[in-house]
Amino acid sequence: MDWNDLWAACALYLVLEGLMPFANPGGMKRALAQLSQLDERVLRIAGFLSMVAGAVLLYVVRGTA
Repeated sequence: MDWNDLWAACALYLVLEGLMPFANPGGMKRALAQLSQLDERVLRIAGFLSMVAGAVLLYVVRGTA
């Protein structure tokens, strides 16, 4: 893996994370308020599924080599 790929991925992550609060700050605040009311177990499961989906997508996009 090239370090430039890692930095590019981090930069893209920051751009994507900034889209929602920039485009709809009120909606973002409402979504975060709802998230804070969820049970920790639900958040852990959602986080785990997100990690698995990201790993599978990375495997598909980058391949085995």
